[in-house]
Amino acid sequence: MNKIIDKHDLSDDLLEEIKIASMVIPFRTNEYVIDELIDWEQVPNDPIFNLNFPQKSMLKYNHYKKLQTAIIEDYSPNKIETIKEEIYKDLNPHPGGQICYNTPEMNGRKLTGIQHKYRETVVCFPSEGQMCHAFCTYCFRWAQFIGKNDLKMSLNNPQFLIDYLQNHPEVQEVLFTGGDPLIMKANKISKYIIPILEAEIKHLKSIRFGTKTLTYWPFRYVSDSDSEEILDIFKKIVDSKIHLSIVANFNHPKELKTDILKAAVKKVQSTGAIIRTQSPILNNINADKEIWIELIRKEVDLGMVPYYMFIPRDTGAKEYFEVPLVDAFRIYIKAIRKLSGLCRTIRGPVMSTTPGKIQVVGITSIQNHRVMALKFIQGRNPRWVGRIFFAKFNRKATWLNDLEPALAKKFFYEHELIKYLHPYGSSQIDKVAEKNLESEEITGET
Repeated sequence: MNKIIDKHDLSDDLLEEIKIASMVIPFRTNEYVIDELIDWEQVPNDPIFNLNFPQKSMLKYNHYKKLQTAIIEDYSPNKIETIKEEIYKDLNPHPGGQICYNTPEMNGRKLTGIQHKYRETVVCFPSEGQMCHAFCTYCFRWAQFIGKNDLKMSLNNPQFLIDYLQNHPEVQEVLFTGGDPLIMKANKISKYIIPILEAEIKHLKSIRFGTKTLTYWPFRYVSDSDSEEILDIFKKIVDSKIHLSIVANFNHPKELKTDILKAAVKKVQSTGAIIRTQSPILNNINADKEIWIELIRKEVDLGMVPYYMFIPRDTGAKEYFEVPLVDAFRIYIKAIRKLSGLCRTIRGPVMSTTPGKIQVVGITSIQNHRVMALKFIQGRNPRWVGRIFFAKFNRKATWLNDLEPALAKKFFYEHELIKYLHPYGSSQIDKVAEKNLESEEITGET
């Protein structure tokens, strides 16, 4: 912070806000973000500043007041820690039951750095990758960065991942995430990737990295000491006939304008990797159709594939960033209407909820009642995928839990959801669902 203060004339009030808010919202930045992405003349309204710097309005009033009082009255470290713990719990550190529902077991051991929510995809949290070059204030995995091991998802033995994959032939893809797995040194990335390639797991078709490195530190692929080694690892994956997808998080067109970013994109693409892009729709950052038009168009111009427009998850600073589902849908529709077909690969707006990934696909009328049409694009039960169902129109709803069924007392999946609140493949019910999957008639709302 001292370097920032020396360079930029921030008010004492704003500095105090950042200091207090960052007691619970993880804060990390770097020279590239500060010098190349933030327009300091627009602070505190600059979108990248809001994306990176915790502020008072990102916390509930009572949370901020408790922290401010603790500083003013010079509370003991233990007392401050107790206050922070209470706030952490209120911020819903693991939305969607990430730990309690998604963590599998193998040979009686809980695999705390692996998640298996959806049939085809296993998610891995390599222990060395649970950090980022800079932190996003909206991050739904903020609990990875607060030093609480009981809240952290982390795997340090890649053999557990390989054994798990070999025992689950339904898995087609591994997603490495964090934190940011590509913050790891090349030799650490190799520690996870090379054994997977050597194991020649026939049913494994793709490897995916979720990353913000292209945004926050594009030098990772151009001039870091191990840049070439990382690119060589990417080439090895592609040469092994495994599809490699780099899923990059871009939240605003400003992140796509630097020459170093463009060079990094070309370097990654030269390996045969496909760069897909995703972002939440965020109030105070990008909740505007013109921003999304520019963002998506620039991504395609750079040879990347727009993938998801997400709804911010119900965690952390959600109230600062949340956008009503109706508004998000209208922004999405108005944006893609102005873009060519190649830009319309992006799916949105999508909620990653406890039962699955649910897209808002329309607003219409049924029996003279306004309703919202929703569709599962991924589900704990694979039979839910593609199912369209309806909720009562709700102008203020920002999450699935805010919605009510339109045509029944419950949404179609609710009566059996409890049976699927476990890692995929760990219950006999998953095997039954697997058998019925191919023969089941495709239906809509029931």
